Amino acid sequence: MSLIVHKYGGTSMGSIERIKNVAARVAKWYEAGHQLVVVPSAMSGETNRLIGLAKELMPQPDPRELDVIAATGEQVSIGLLAMALKARGIKAKSYCGWQVPIMSDDAFTKARITSIDDKKIRKDLDDGYVVIVAGFQGVTDDGQITTLGRGGSDTSAVAVAAALKAEECLIYTDVDGVYTTDPRVVPEARRLTKITFEEMLEMASLGSKVLQIRSVEFAGKYRVKTRVLSSLTDPHMPLSDEAISGTLITFEEDEKMEQAVVAGIAFNRDEAKISIIGVPDKPGIAYQLLGPVADANIDVDVIIQNVSHDGKTDFSFTVHRNDYARTMDLLKSAVLPKTGAATLSGDTKICKVSIVGIGMRSHVGVASKMFSTLSEEGINIQMITTSEIKTSVVIDEKYMELAVRALHKAFDLEQAPA
Repeated sequence: MSLIVHKYGGTSMGSIERIKNVAARVAKWYEAGHQLVVVPSAMSGETNRLIGLAKELMPQPDPRELDVIAATGEQVSIGLLAMALKARGIKAKSYCGWQVPIMSDDAFTKARITSIDDKKIRKDLDDGYVVIVAGFQGVTDDGQITTLGRGGSDTSAVAVAAALKAEECLIYTDVDGVYTTDPRVVPEARRLTKITFEEMLEMASLGSKVLQIRSVEFAGKYRVKTRVLSSLTDPHMPLSDEAISGTLITFEEDEKMEQAVVAGIAFNRDEAKISIIGVPDKPGIAYQLLGPVADANIDVDVIIQNVSHDGKTDFSFTVHRNDYARTMDLLKSAVLPKTGAATLSGDTKICKVSIVGIGMRSHVGVASKMFSTLSEEGINIQMITTSEIKTSVVIDEKYMELAVRALHKAFDLEQAPA
């Protein structure tokens, strides 16, 4: 049979009872003859608890030491799951990220995987073991423990699947697939049976919490067949039903996908806007402003530079809300004095709402319909950014749910394509 990678999120691993359910599900696949590698997250809430302890001692924890602390959550999970499988009579072996090893760079708390040595895993699989690999973790060339950032276990799972050339990577989570938008905001949201990697990549980057963006990047780059499905179903359900449930992230664009102009609506309330007023309008000014921000390992999202007046321009961009204070301090101390900008302002009460769909490539008027819908609801647009298959707007945070509901209805997303 085939080699399959399972990934289980924190909710799936949230209690001993749920870990037993995960073990029962893994056992079902194993007993059907598949080779299994399982990548679990820390138990639900554990990473937050560990980070909270660190912040009680140090408001801005040292990144290296924070990774040492945060990585322990997954270490507990893999040991418990291995025990649960052994209690069922199944050979199982657990590995921390640095035992595999999963090599990474040294960007603590946001590390990127550079390579995976698959020799130990392959030997154990050949010897009949279920191999359990800690998600979220890596190790540098000089032996430093790293973590991959929030949602990093998804990335670990897809990267392991790519390294092993697995038949499929199954991402088990607390939802039963990818929806047209968050059902908690729009109850009429519809589960998609398929979505393209391009659309999923945009949805993940724009705020959809179902998959971590780097996991989708890995899946697309290495063409890893990936499926999102629920871990909260009966673990003993027939394998034939489970194997086709959830949402398949596919490389193919079928005719029905073409007919769906917009596949889904993503939103992100974790952003903050920074505006630099009265910047000299000259070559290199964007680099002078954003170069130091990039050097500080801060991701910049939407960027707008206004038209020049009297040799001056205004420059606005967004960052993750967690990076807002650090970015403002950096600009005040190291950037603005060198550029001669007049003033600096910020807004942490904004959000980003986006429409995504490969059908936007071949249909005109999609952005116009989005803007018209928001206008009818009295929602002002502060910033706009587009790509071939998405349009995003930055708006006041208080209008986020209204905007998502209005756009979902305007594009008939509650109806499956004909």
